[in-house]
Amino acid sequence: MTPRPAPRPDRPDHRVRPLRLGPRSVAALALIGLIGAAAFGWPLLADADAAVTDHAQDAPWLFAALLPLLVAVVVATISDGGIDAKAVAMVGVLAAAGAALRPLGAGTAGLEPMFFLMVLSGRALGPALGFVLGSVTMFASALLTGGVGPWMPFQMLAMGWFTMAAGLLPAPGRLRGRGEVLLLAGYGFAAAFAYGTVMNLYGWTIVPGLASGVSFHPGAPVHENLVRFGAYVLATSLGWDLGRAALTAVLTLTVGPTLLKALRRATRRAAFEAQVTFDASQTAHEAPKTAQNG
Repeated sequence: MTPRPAPRPDRPDHRVRPLRLGPRSVAALALIGLIGAAAFGWPLLADADAAVTDHAQDAPWLFAALLPLLVAVVVATISDGGIDAKAVAMVGVLAAAGAALRPLGAGTAGLEPMFFLMVLSGRALGPALGFVLGSVTMFASALLTGGVGPWMPFQMLAMGWFTMAAGLLPAPGRLRGRGEVLLLAGYGFAAAFAYGTVMNLYGWTIVPGLASGVSFHPGAPVHENLVRFGAYVLATSLGWDLGRAALTAVLTLTVGPTLLKALRRATRRAAFEAQVTFDASQTAHEAPKTAQNG
């Protein structure tokens, strides 16, 4: 029986799947998720006499916890196998590109072109490196634009989740071509609203002077505060999030196919989950020579 030839990463039709999650990566991401959920949500569970405005002071400890956890995700991903230094360098290059894209929109009407790049990058890199990429990109862009403040580690978490979820979409082998691009555009549109909603949850609990129907009431039942929060989102940020979502979807539909091919070509060269293979015919051909030399 003729042996099946090993796949060649230099062939344009060869596809590399996003990096799968290993047990160590899952554990590291789960720990970050728990810390992030606590950081965003603890004011909803605080007593009426709690100093909820201190939520703005959470940033130093959250940032101090987030940085080593990002390193832990990278180390865990390397330990689980499948990447090398070239893959880590690729994350750095994409983070720099995303940081450079952010100022182009200047925050006008929520138009932030970096979001579409995070969608495509998360799709190509997978959830673990996607989370690291989203967080590092937001950190780099904050340094670039002077947007460093107590909101920054919360933005890093939210963008990390945004990019990670793109890597959790159905496997590329099940969906290709136009269907995959439509899926990514739809995800980018919906996730842009989700990002804005998560960040609103951080700001809503510390903004004073709001109308009673949309303001945060410390100590009130969680479901009542969530109703007020929904009214707050609709009244303050729906239009802003719509601009971000629309731009993300449009750029994904227009630029996405070409850029996604380029990202996948780069992941092939970075040898994501590369397997060591041997050509059976060559091995059989070399065996007599080895016997003669022996």
